[in-house]
Amino acid sequence: MVQLINAITPIDDARAILADTYDLTFTKAVEKETAPIFDQVRSKIAEVEWPFFAPLILQINRLKKEKDAVILAHNYQTPQIYHGVADFVGDSLQLAVEATKVSQSTIVQCGVHFMAETSKLLNPEKTVLIPDSRAGCSLASSITAEDVLAMRAQYPGAPVVTYVNTSAAVKAVTDVCCTSSNALDIVNGVEGDQVIMIPDQYLAQNTAKKTKKKIITWAGACEVHETFTADDIAELRAAYPNAKIIAHPECPPDVIDAVDYAGSTAGMINWVKTEKPPKVVMVT
Repeated sequence: MVQLINAITPIDDARAILADTYDLTFTKAVEKETAPIFDQVRSKIAEVEWPFFAPLILQINRLKKEKDAVILAHNYQTPQIYHGVADFVGDSLQLAVEATKVSQSTIVQCGVHFMAETSKLLNPEKTVLIPDSRAGCSLASSITAEDVLAMRAQYPGAPVVTYVNTSAAVKAVTDVCCTSSNALDIVNGVEGDQVIMIPDQYLAQNTAKKTKKKIITWAGACEVHETFTADDIAELRAAYPNAKIIAHPECPPDVIDAVDYAGSTAGMINWVKTEKPPKVVMVT
């Protein structure tokens, strides 16, 4: 009998099912083979937990070769995925670019629905898998294709710039997509003095501060980033006076005004690598 595993299968049950097919024993050989990976994550994963992850990492990496698969993982993934099994990591833009380059027949997208959809749009002939069917995005859920068409009718002639954190249906009725990395360049590049920018109101507001164009926004937001406030930043500065504070542009404008740097996850990583501050607080 075939036993299926999905996103709601309890982890102990899932492991027991997998153990019927794959050897998940933590042996000396497994420990030795995964040692280089553990060296990268030992500050993030307790040594006592490594025997749980190591056999899974080893089997996943072997299966990738057997099944002609590649794993693309977003920067928000857990250390065991980010360092252990991902073939490429990055922000939404980097993952979209990488999806156009992969030679494997199967893409495993460790991210949310819209990221997997983007990979499929760019690779219609490939199989694209998403490990967790519950991996939704509050921002993507905030707008529908019908909403976009209504905005088009309300502002005829205004180009629609759509953040990639949206469904394929929404992308299909817009003019151009952007990411947090290139939003300003895209807005400045489209024709006209008035631009509809959806669905993230805060990314739109933060972009509006840097362009001469009039930005028409939609009341969408990331349920995580919108919770941060300027008061939070003030408290962080008081608690960590020697730290640099960096944030994602999906945060409200008063937060962005209060931090030392704002950028995509890739932008934040690159900023830390370049600036090399002794201590960093990441607001994302």
